[in-house]
Amino acid sequence: QTRVYGRDRVRFMESLVVGDIGELKPGQGTLTLLTNERGGIVDDLIVTNASEDHLYVVSNAGCADKDLAIMRGRAAELQAAGSDIRLEVSDNALLALQGSPSMARVLQAGLSDDLAKLSFMNSITTTVFGVPGCRVTRCGYTGEDGVEISVPAGRAVELAERLLGVPEVWPAGLAARDSLRLEAGLCLYGNDIDETTTPAEAGLLWTLGKRRRAAMDFPGAAVIMAQVKEKPKRKRVGLTSGVEAASPCSSPCVLTSPGMVTSGCPSPSLGKNIAMGYVEAAHSRAGTALTVEVRKKQHPALVTKMPFVPTQYYMAK
Repeated sequence: QTRVYGRDRVRFMESLVVGDIGELKPGQGTLTLLTNERGGIVDDLIVTNASEDHLYVVSNAGCADKDLAIMRGRAAELQAAGSDIRLEVSDNALLALQGSPSMARVLQAGLSDDLAKLSFMNSITTTVFGVPGCRVTRCGYTGEDGVEISVPAGRAVELAERLLGVPEVWPAGLAARDSLRLEAGLCLYGNDIDETTTPAEAGLLWTLGKRRRAAMDFPGAAVIMAQVKEKPKRKRVGLTSGVEAASPCSSPCVLTSPGMVTSGCPSPSLGKNIAMGYVEAAHSRAGTALTVEVRKKQHPALVTKMPFVPTQYYMAK
């Protein structure tokens, strides 16, 4: 978690990512992509226009060191040219409380703010079950209604234990997180997107702001916008299969086109196996029959629209 201060903070952030950070209202955030000059995805970030005169940036933990090095390098360049930018790395912990409809009921009991007024991808700074200075963002990685709570590190265990003291709250491991995010069609950095994949290939062109597309002022813009115009040669797709075991990550997708399965697991919600991966664009239409290789055996699979399970993001009325 990083905070970006200074009057040039939006220009600084937009020199690194593809999103329209300038259009964000106070408290509003967006998923955006940190790209390189080849159009590859260095990381996916959530950038929020915090109402306390700074941008709040959440990186993937596995990418934190490289992201911070890039941000510090760019900040130094702009500062040398007279820009007003200051980075502050937070030592807060991040707790995710997820699940419709229980999350809202559980969390509301510990808040004075009205959660019904907080829409998806918006955040507030508040006191959570007696712990002040928490940033509650209505987002998460499950496809369900949920929040991520940035909490001062010294009180993170206290807040976690307080939440886990509620009978309907359970700790969730990575397997639960992974099956939920895959059912929701959400990419996992390092599996489904990385520095060799572009937003166009990954089906993430919706992260490109309209103004940013026209200005072409983000890293890799020439490569990415050429793919917007000419269409990429490969695309990320969803797959469903009736095989007994899930397709392991990085298992090749064969037969009608060379490709690669990047994520796969049994879907608890659907009772069948789901996966996502990359195939040649000609074979990316929903309903296309492919073959996946699982443990050196070939099995039929079907290109399927995502999300596999409808999402439950909350939009305030």
